[in-house]
Amino acid sequence: MIDRASPTDRAFLAMDDRRAPEHFGVVLLFHEADGFDLDRARQVLADRVPAVPRLRQRLIRTPFGCGGPIWVDDERFDLRDQVRVVRCEEPGDERSLLDLAYSLVATPMPRTGPRWSAVFVTGLAGRQAALVIVLHHVLADGVGGLAVLAGLADPGASAPEVVFPRPRPTVRALVLDAVSERVRAVLRTGTAVRLLRTSTAAAGGLHPPRAVPCSLLRQTGGRGRLAVVRVPAKALRAAAHRYGATTNDAVLVAVGAALNHVLSTRGESLDTVMIGVPVSGHAEGEPARGNMVSPLLVSVPVTGDLAQRLRRTEAAVRAHKSSAQGPPPIALLGWLFRPLAALGAYRWYMNHQRRMHTLVSHVRGPADPLTFSGWPIRSAVPIGSLGAGNMTVYFEVFTYAGTVTITSIADPDRFPDLDVLTRALRDELDRIASLD
Repeated sequence: MIDRASPTDRAFLAMDDRRAPEHFGVVLLFHEADGFDLDRARQVLADRVPAVPRLRQRLIRTPFGCGGPIWVDDERFDLRDQVRVVRCEEPGDERSLLDLAYSLVATPMPRTGPRWSAVFVTGLAGRQAALVIVLHHVLADGVGGLAVLAGLADPGASAPEVVFPRPRPTVRALVLDAVSERVRAVLRTGTAVRLLRTSTAAAGGLHPPRAVPCSLLRQTGGRGRLAVVRVPAKALRAAAHRYGATTNDAVLVAVGAALNHVLSTRGESLDTVMIGVPVSGHAEGEPARGNMVSPLLVSVPVTGDLAQRLRRTEAAVRAHKSSAQGPPPIALLGWLFRPLAALGAYRWYMNHQRRMHTLVSHVRGPADPLTFSGWPIRSAVPIGSLGAGNMTVYFEVFTYAGTVTITSIADPDRFPDLDVLTRALRDELDRIASLD
């Protein structure tokens, strides 16, 4: 079987930049009181990696005329290249851990090997230990990353009975597959055009309403900083449901209001915040492989009655969410997008875009705590790198074991108000959770 990178995967490759890699990940927290043992944890990880085939594969180009890049088993795979141990700097508190996690997620990975890394972090306060897992977006999207996590946590995925490394496909097989794919692409032209119209509309259309200029939109530099807010999922979900909204709608409303609070401290204000929301196109129950995520643009009101803001945000999401559950425009127009990105057009656009003020990516994890070799994963913190562009702050959200964890990723030079944002976001979430 020939395993090609999907059009969306190739788009993420085109967007990748050594100064701003397309990485995301998660920080898993353990406690030594549960018997956590570093040597045993490393061995368990080594035993389970073979059960997740993509973790031992790399992406390679094919000869001319043989189609797009393919995934192949990495015959030089050595787990020691992917997994290491790092001691956290003093005092080993959450701020020290988050700074370390950001440095890991913002560090480019070698392009000649598997696009992931795992770092066990020691030296944390309170007898804690952490495992930081970082994935390149070409390997998986948020839902796919969750599938990787599930394969590594207990009970672990079943390792396939296959020879490793498997032989690479022959040139003849690649040519035949490439020709077949081109024929299928021609036959799907009408469907592709319809999908392009739909996904473009979900992302605001060809002429979206402009995000109102403000200090949230400034070209970012090379640094990033993380801050975390946690809120009980049950209370937030119950409050949102009372107004016909979802937990994600509530998060969008809280983020919008918190950002407007930051702007007010700068002498600015908005009526609405334009938020980009990645929407997964993975069918429920199907294996989550590759990238299947499209952007949804949501205009979130930030002033006025809170309950009414929840209702308006829910209606805006509901009106266009189904349109965003197909291939994204960057994949459907990959033949045009990739060469333009190679010439720097994507970076130029992201540095000057006025489509959105920020991005909120929400992945829903398991409701019950996961364990790793019997040790409870006490907390899971989503992380991401700031990337290129003019959004000075964006948000990664992970719902896990009854807690909604929201990580703000900001450029400390362009967005020096991270502490103000964190307090405002916590206040807004508490305000929503206490709605009658």
